Amino acid sequence: MPSVLVVEDDQFVRSALIRHLTEASHTVRSVGTALEALREVAHFRFDVVVLDLGLPDLDGAEALKMLRSITDVPVIIATARDDEAEIVRLLNDGADDYLTKPFSVEHLSARMAAVLRRTRGAGAGAPPPRVLRVGGLSIDPLRRQAELDGTALDLTRREFDLLAFLAGRPGVVVPRRELLAEVWKQSYGDDQTIDVHLSWLRRKLGETAARPRYLHTLRGVGVKLEPPATDPGQPA
Repeated sequence: MPSVLVVEDDQFVRSALIRHLTEASHTVRSVGTALEALREVAHFRFDVVVLDLGLPDLDGAEALKMLRSITDVPVIIATARDDEAEIVRLLNDGADDYLTKPFSVEHLSARMAAVLRRTRGAGAGAPPPRVLRVGGLSIDPLRRQAELDGTALDLTRREFDLLAFLAGRPGVVVPRRELLAEVWKQSYGDDQTIDVHLSWLRRKLGETAARPRYLHTLRGVGVKLEPPATDPGQPA
């Protein structure tokens, strides 16, 4: 029975969501502020969070960043804002999906089901992930930790996911469409989303697009991660 946290300050909307989700056999908890939401995810395990952006104590976009600092629970944004740039930013900041208000509870249920299929399918029957090593990079998918030459990297959730996905295919050019599908769980999207995260990753790896060491972009094709040619012990 999937468990859902509804974060919504409008009592009418909140009651309707609780009623519908409960009738659909979900276990539902609800709060009306961002701080209450943070306390909930710190003490209870949820399968998905439905997060309103217009909260009274803290903007939902900031709440999303704080949630991502403590949990990887799937988050569906519920928003009356329809600005494309803001939606892209929210997805980049760790949202798994979004709905623009007003929306039907049936639409929400369908989006929740899709998110749950993706998250559950990703780990079903999979063996424990091994530590990935590419040159001086070490990526531990289980602990979600990454190091470069023995120094820990401070990566966001998406940055880590992107790095780990590429590290699992060293030297292989991965098409952008595949990155969107596997890292962002989207069948379509803006290439700028990938470019922005690659830029952030390069900065943290101490390289640039003009002088790449690990991350190489093949224009119009895709991206690959490989050890620097000057790394000792690596074949020329």
